[in-house]
Amino acid sequence: MPHEYQVKFIDCNIPRVICRAGRRSGKTTGVGILAVRQFLSGKRILYCAPTQEQVGRFWTIVNRALFEPIKAGVFVKNETMHSIALPGTEQLIRAKTAFNADSLRGDYADLLIIDEWQLCDEEMWETVGAPMMLDRNGRAYFIYTPPSLRSRSVSKARDPLHAAKMFKMAQADKSGRWAAFHFSSHDNPYISKDALADITKDMTSESYQAEILALDVEDAPGALWKRENIDSVSEIPRLNQIAVGVDPHGGATECGIVAVGSAVIAAQTHIYVLDDVSTDADEATWGKAVVGVYNKLKANVIAAEANFGGTMVGYVIKTVPGGDRVHIELVTASRGKDVRAEPIVAIYQQGRGHHVGHFYALENEMCQWVPGGGMPSPNRLDALVWAATKLTQSYRGARGT
Repeated sequence: MPHEYQVKFIDCNIPRVICRAGRRSGKTTGVGILAVRQFLSGKRILYCAPTQEQVGRFWTIVNRALFEPIKAGVFVKNETMHSIALPGTEQLIRAKTAFNADSLRGDYADLLIIDEWQLCDEEMWETVGAPMMLDRNGRAYFIYTPPSLRSRSVSKARDPLHAAKMFKMAQADKSGRWAAFHFSSHDNPYISKDALADITKDMTSESYQAEILALDVEDAPGALWKRENIDSVSEIPRLNQIAVGVDPHGGATECGIVAVGSAVIAAQTHIYVLDDVSTDADEATWGKAVVGVYNKLKANVIAAEANFGGTMVGYVIKTVPGGDRVHIELVTASRGKDVRAEPIVAIYQQGRGHHVGHFYALENEMCQWVPGGGMPSPNRLDALVWAATKLTQSYRGARGT
């Protein structure tokens, strides 16, 4: 028997539905019930999720519900294809592992269900899923649990917050085309309240909000930047200088490579993030990336930290083709990441920090890295700070910062 919150989205007849729900809240069971009902009414249903384990949960639900007619030979089950069909018709339930867009190609449906949507490549819907609805004017359900800030690295999405943005869009929709539903783990009457209360004692506040309360956490409490202070622009003024900030990776982290330009407007320096080509590749590869973006943007300087890694950055760059023709300067800044970033954070707070387009990985790092939080080194953030520090130091004094 579906619980109250499951019933609401199961019975919804809106063409596009997005459901944001907590762990063990019953969201997959809910779409399993929905799939069985639609199948029994003659529809073709395609369910997909990123991993085999997630697909397995849905597959178990629909198999249990249809066990008797499958046993009687009314419906034919194919375990290899994870499909249940009525022979001689297009009536079908199929469950697929689909982490990216291409793995979803080659099918069509009356009802498309994408589970763990926050982890999927956006093109799964934008490029592949939406056209699959054309034949039958089908419906689409997007189901997700907001990821904790530390778990977003497993996402295939260009923008790890794309599900949250879709949810906001659906909430604001007045056309009747979109519906948004939200329920937490606490709203499932079939899980132990005592167990839920106990396990939440082991979770951080961020994880609890995302995984249990099913709230989209966009900015980490204590992070240096807030998204509201990041100004995305499509046009830029004439730039005075362009710097490429480089922060070499340490072990498992990336080499941060961020290009920033500056312009003096009304006696104050504005900074413009122009590109982010950060990479976790080897030294020869990131060295080529640095020289490549330097030449592409006709940059004036490559900025790296003087205290740590500056000499190594210079050596790596000089050994790649064209590296002997770039200008490298070392930036001296406070060693604490939060302290050295403060002047650049202030520029954003004052409305003088702009991004030419969106740089999702950089912006997520800016708004999610918390000083002293035990998180990996924020190399993109550091590269931004080195470049912006060099540019603002160049104009400090008479022109303002």
